Amino acid sequence: MYGVCGCCGALRPRYKRLVDNIFPEDPEDGLVKTNMEKLTFYALSAPEKLDRIGAYLSERLIRDVGRHRYGYVCIAMEALDQLLMACHCQSINLFVESFLKMVAKLLESEKPNLQILGTNSFVKFANIEEDTPSYHRSYDFFVSRFSEMCHSSHDDLEIKTKIRMSGIKGLQGVVRKTVNDELQANIWDPQHMDKIVPSLLFNLQHVEEAESRSPSPLQAPEKEKENPAELAERCLRELLGRAAYGNIKNAIKPVLIHLDNHSLWEPKVFAIRCFKIIMYSIQPQHSHLVIQQLLSHLDANSRSAATVRAGIVEVLSEAAVIAATGSVGPTVLEMFNTLLRQLRLSIDYALTGSYDGGALSLGLGAKIIKEHEERRFQEAVIKTIGSFAGTLPTYQRSEVILFIMSKVPLPSLHHPAEPGRTGENRNRLTQIMLLKSLLQVSTGFQCSNMMSALPSSFLDRLLSTALMEDAEIRLFVLEILISFIDRHGNRHKFSTISTLSDISVLKLKVDKCSRQDTVFMKKHSQQLYRHIYLSFKEETNMQKHYEALYGLLALLSIELANEEVLVDLIRLVLAVQDVAQVNEENLPVYNRCALYALGAAYLNLISQLTTVPAFCQHVHEVIETRKKEAPYLLPEDVFVERPRLSQNLDGVVIELLFRQSKISEVLGGSGYNSDRLCLPYIPQLTDEDRLSKRKSIGETISLQVEVESRNSPEKEERVPAEEITYETLKKAIVAPGICVSFCCVFLLRQLSVCVVPLLGRLHLFFFTWGGSAGCTSGTWGSPNGGHPCAAGHSLCASALRVGQLPTRVRRPGFEPWTFHVVGGCSIH
Repeated sequence: MYGVCGCCGALRPRYKRLVDNIFPEDPEDGLVKTNMEKLTFYALSAPEKLDRIGAYLSERLIRDVGRHRYGYVCIAMEALDQLLMACHCQSINLFVESFLKMVAKLLESEKPNLQILGTNSFVKFANIEEDTPSYHRSYDFFVSRFSEMCHSSHDDLEIKTKIRMSGIKGLQGVVRKTVNDELQANIWDPQHMDKIVPSLLFNLQHVEEAESRSPSPLQAPEKEKENPAELAERCLRELLGRAAYGNIKNAIKPVLIHLDNHSLWEPKVFAIRCFKIIMYSIQPQHSHLVIQQLLSHLDANSRSAATVRAGIVEVLSEAAVIAATGSVGPTVLEMFNTLLRQLRLSIDYALTGSYDGGALSLGLGAKIIKEHEERRFQEAVIKTIGSFAGTLPTYQRSEVILFIMSKVPLPSLHHPAEPGRTGENRNRLTQIMLLKSLLQVSTGFQCSNMMSALPSSFLDRLLSTALMEDAEIRLFVLEILISFIDRHGNRHKFSTISTLSDISVLKLKVDKCSRQDTVFMKKHSQQLYRHIYLSFKEETNMQKHYEALYGLLALLSIELANEEVLVDLIRLVLAVQDVAQVNEENLPVYNRCALYALGAAYLNLISQLTTVPAFCQHVHEVIETRKKEAPYLLPEDVFVERPRLSQNLDGVVIELLFRQSKISEVLGGSGYNSDRLCLPYIPQLTDEDRLSKRKSIGETISLQVEVESRNSPEKEERVPAEEITYETLKKAIVAPGICVSFCCVFLLRQLSVCVVPLLGRLHLFFFTWGGSAGCTSGTWGSPNGGHPCAAGHSLCASALRVGQLPTRVRRPGFEPWTFHVVGGCSIH
């Protein structure tokens, strides 16, 4: 019966007759519009017939494609497009299946025109918002086919461009159709992202090829619209902009793989461009996920060539700066930890010549490590650390500074020195690289409170590296200190050491020393002075070191100085002049001249800052005398490319020197502490020196206890102290008996190399009667071994002076004692 109906046109179903009527006899005439309107009206009136209309149109299109009747194919697709735009009923799902089947048929064709036609129809369909969801529709074929079109290599350049653009538009349509519909196929699955993202990047990669064509000015706008690179970038931005939190990883991983496979890290231009697109396209709160992906990829490529790692680090630098404007999240310290770890690995690679950390492998598969490439990678890491730290808020920057400083190896304190020459080189290079990183982070660091900017834990570790033998390390430490102290941008004004007659030309920015700064200097000034003083005495100092030391002294005078600090700094510089004059260190002639010249430059600066006329006059007179008789003692002759020195510095007359007595006299008349100015500066020992030189109680034969008065903070009157020797204690003890355990707090300061010194006062407190556990009050003892609380002879020994120690360790009527020294050895 169906065959009979097929032969007789009048008996055929109405929807078939309406479909047939839209096709003209000559395909050149195009779609019959009046009949198309009838078909559309019929589809809207009888939506249940829509699926049959679609199936019949699909049947005709497949037949026309097979017969190469491409004119009718175009008419069929036009009709399908109009029906899709007009019908939004619930039955459209079945019609869409027929539509997608016809689009797939066109995309499978080898004809570029048919591929482009199918793509355009699919894009129109993708822009339609469907009222009812589809549970079973799949776009796998379209993703694969459109991705393949993006990689078209057609011989004709124009056709190739059109096919690639059609592929990009098709992928864009798939993304739009599926990304916001949870019931659709998940386009974020790796199987789809691994095709979509590389296809877009492939077209972005050929932007140079598109730009190499130089169209005429009239054709330029049209050419720009037809540029696959711009279309791919637009599509990639749209894709990433729609990515949710859980989809970022799947979208970024194909980018990293593509850059690896095509070796695009080494030129790094394209890689940076890609990640700039990514960082500006994703939602700001997801930025830290991209940083995490880059860090993980850097770790995964830790054994790759240095050029590859350097490219990843520079991309990370660009991405991190952009991410800092949004949200970096918990990845701040993680990022710095990864970069510092890569820095250490690079140092190991350069020293050992192998990625395995051992000896250089001579096998055929061994990679050749080039030291200059590793150095370039290290510089890239340091630059990245600095650029990213510069975008962080102050509190995070402080944490980063402490974190980096904790990684600096200090063999003298916390880290055992690595044995062998390789270990020494590794430690030295690690110290240099980490201090370079720290200098990058500290540059431009602004903190109003020096106590928080330079906490004790950080300052101790930093200054412990200031006295190392390596001149380069010492220079980095000085520059780091200058970066922290300079809070008003005065640093560059002291880059040249000179004796200006009027410092107003420097236009210095000077503020009054705050209370917090005063507290900081009271706590750390002697430590700073000592390291500055010992830095002056280093034989390996060069002009850069003296310039850094001069800048540090000048900035201390401007940023952190009150009257007491100024007095101490003047004493320090006069002590440096004595070092050059006495020359106990056997310094070279250049170093001695440099010390004389630097002292003249600093005192010239400080005299004009204090504005004391008599002080300024004395400094001016000495400088003028030097200009006439000994110009080699002034910075203008010393700190130049070819220093003009004198070979004989032993006969420096007093008129060429700044006299401490004269300076104390003129400044004392202006309200400064003349007594303190008269005292020569003597450096104090720090904790690390005491730890390294202090002997245990068991090794010490004699303990000399000294009590210092509080009258003068620098040079106090010495009170002779009683000598308590091992023999004295041994004679005082007759037999084992009552035990007194006591705790002492010894505050050490410098006396001599062979004697264990005591700083301040010896505090004794909480002496406990050993034979009575129930007693809590401190006592010296009780008659006949009785309970000390029952006896009336208790002596509380809280904070006893050394001078109050009993001269006899056994008193009449008391049992003998055994001393147990807490933290030391016990003496019986």
